[in-house]
Amino acid sequence: MSDQNTTQGLEINYSSLILGFSSAALSYLGYMAETPDGSGVNLNLAKQNIDIIALLKDKTSGNLSDEESRLTEAVLADLRLKYVEKAKAATK
Repeated sequence: MSDQNTTQGLEINYSSLILGFSSAALSYLGYMAETPDGSGVNLNLAKQNIDIIALLKDKTSGNLSDEESRLTEAVLADLRLKYVEKAKAATK
């Protein structure tokens, strides 16, 4: 492999990592056509992916570009809001 940061033409970087975890969380929250396991909403797995993004945010603090920091903050805010909405709906 000539470029260790590229897979099938897609650049692998911090932003793509965050967006990957975000996509997984959205999927487990039921916002994608189908969850990976086909079972619908899975709040535990959604929370796990959200927590991973928060962990990465904390562990990379001071080492991110302004753009990466803004992306992480925006993704976390959006996912947390969606998670709370789904969790409330699940208790009704």
